[in-house]
Amino acid sequence: MELNENARIDTSQIDDQRSGGGGGGGFGGLPIGGGGLTGIVVTVLIALVGGYFGINGLSGGGGSPQTGDNTSLQQECSQSDAVKQLDCRNALFVNSIQDYWADAFPQNFGDPYKPSKTVFFANNVRTGCGAADSGTGPFYCPADDRVYIDLTFYRLLADQLGAPGEFAQPYVLAHEYGHHIQDLAGTEASMRREQERNPGDANKLSVKLELQADCYAGVWAKNATGTDDAGGQKIFKSITQQDIQEGLDTASKIGDDTLQQRSGGSINPAEFTHGTSAQRQHWFSQGYESGSPKNCDTFAAGAVS
Repeated sequence: MELNENARIDTSQIDDQRSGGGGGGGFGGLPIGGGGLTGIVVTVLIALVGGYFGINGLSGGGGSPQTGDNTSLQQECSQSDAVKQLDCRNALFVNSIQDYWADAFPQNFGDPYKPSKTVFFANNVRTGCGAADSGTGPFYCPADDRVYIDLTFYRLLADQLGAPGEFAQPYVLAHEYGHHIQDLAGTEASMRREQERNPGDANKLSVKLELQADCYAGVWAKNATGTDDAGGQKIFKSITQQDIQEGLDTASKIGDDTLQQRSGGSINPAEFTHGTSAQRQHWFSQGYESGSPKNCDTFAAGAVS
């Protein structure tokens, strides 16, 4: 993966809520990249056994989200070597993901795309879905239409789960923006209503939602080299097959079965909420190989066994 160092980084798509506008935060629990449903939030909450692994759910109800100060981030990301900085690089990934969906969403769903800001936070954050901390992992909140991430998550993803590849970062972000697409398209709300009608199928429906977000991430990856900054400069110079393999490796490390095994427990499909490693790899590949959101219907009869 090679980013274009001349691409302009649009930090207005980021809400920087880290203290001082730079640097990471502490490590609260172990976040596992993805997104499950807790109340109204699509977030990463896989129950793992063991002292270090835990669930950090959202609490305290909804409310108005906080607003950060982008001054430091804007200054940092205007430097000539900005793409070497973790936060600026992630801001550029967000720019690419949203540039793709700005055209692809109306083409495939018939409505205009509504941008979503990504919130960089450290330690804890207040959201429209309630309070969250770093242990929650990256998540999307439908109540305020924002993606949230503590960037220290990537260190845990590499060090604790064995997914150190750089392409893991845009994969995680593209997955969360997949949830934004589901929110805009009405898929997430429809799935929630079905969960209420058939609570016994709640986990199965959650798996279908998560796998579709993986598929949307693959679709973006296929089209990423065609995305531009506001001035028409290409954001990516190249994305290689090795990058795609890093995305697949990341997907394999965060499957429900793999995480249950890592916890020291037995594999229990009844508790799956995100899909197996093989399923997550399959649907990321499905999106990448087809390059079209129309091939991401995980809710179709027989699409996910």
